[in-house]
Amino acid sequence: MYTTPLSTLISSCSLNHHLYADDSQLFFSFLPTHLDSSIDLLYSALDQISSWMTANLLTLNSSKTEFLLIGLSKQFAKIFNSSLNITHSARNLGFIFDEHLIFSDQIVTSIVHSKLDYCNSHYHNLPKSQITRLQHIQNSLARAVVKAPKSSHITPILRSLRWLKITECIEYKLLSLTFKVLTTTQPSCLHSLITVQPPRSTRSSSLVTLARPSPSSSLRITDLYFQYASPRLWNQLPASFVNHALIFQILTYPVL
Repeated sequence: MYTTPLSTLISSCSLNHHLYADDSQLFFSFLPTHLDSSIDLLYSALDQISSWMTANLLTLNSSKTEFLLIGLSKQFAKIFNSSLNITHSARNLGFIFDEHLIFSDQIVTSIVHSKLDYCNSHYHNLPKSQITRLQHIQNSLARAVVKAPKSSHITPILRSLRWLKITECIEYKLLSLTFKVLTTTQPSCLHSLITVQPPRSTRSSSLVTLARPSPSSSLRITDLYFQYASPRLWNQLPASFVNHALIFQILTYPVL
């Protein structure tokens, strides 16, 4: 409650933000050609935030303030001479984001199975080399659980543990999020990204099918977005499974 006015201040600077306890995050996007003006905007916002904190007996901890610039390698080449002191990766509520969104640092630090599942929807459609690294970690953990030698075939072990493989876990997380959004309309930020399309003659009229928006870009990173990944995966589910899942959810609601 004490820091609530900070949200209004940041919004007035034309920046997006997230506030979680004492962790404040500012973020915005810009074209490489607009780098200088964007940096000026960021510095101006930080000056205003610092002044507000001073006036309210708080201190902006500069040693814990990090600047993470996210983009493609070609975009970075255009701004290589930037004077902004940026970091190559930053931790966001326990998940490590890197400058190219390939999550190398996060994958290296994934040493237990619970971390493999944490925020794993971000791994959707990553390069095969990154998924392979995650799968190797899971395989080692599975063999350790059942005390199997390194040479043992991993598929029967995963089945005995009822563990989905990494790619399956990622898709399961995205489908679970989609199901939650469809049945609860929450969180609103994700609900606004998907649209139920009218029934078509090729599918059952009672089946919920999601509209697939036209890609806004030909870049591979576009496939990572929830509004593209969710409809593709959801519409691939067997019709009987989708109907059963939604009917079950409806039946679990109390009758008023």
